[in-house]
Amino acid sequence: MKTIVVCGDHHSRSLKDILAQVCRDKGWKVKDIGAFTDEPCDYPLIAAEAAGTVASGEAILGILICGTGIGMSIAANKIKGIRCAHCSEPYSAIMSREHNDTNMLAIGARVVGVDLAKMTVSAWLDAKFEGGRHARRVEQINAL
Repeated sequence: MKTIVVCGDHHSRSLKDILAQVCRDKGWKVKDIGAFTDEPCDYPLIAAEAAGTVASGEAILGILICGTGIGMSIAANKIKGIRCAHCSEPYSAIMSREHNDTNMLAIGARVVGVDLAKMTVSAWLDAKFEGGRHARRVEQINAL
């Protein structure tokens, strides 16, 4: 079974749980690394742990949720091998997978509603990397 890591900060715990279920419904084994309470926590540390899980191959993909999605995406992209896209709607999420072969998705719990977040995650999970001319560009990104 394919594994996906899911994490969020204290602003996004309920949305994280909902999006983890979307992943399960699509046949993914979910590794939930928190947050598990509403107590304030440091999103860079959580994002780095999730990104490390993907970079090591323990999980194939990852979903990060914080207030805006911005901080988590910045932190995750510091980890070698991670291509995290911050998306607030399905079209960008699809393009990030098809053209950029993203392996992590960041969403803002304070920015998008639950239904839009569910649609965005579902579309991202269903999209596939197109390869071709995009593969060359992804390799150029990886070489940076």
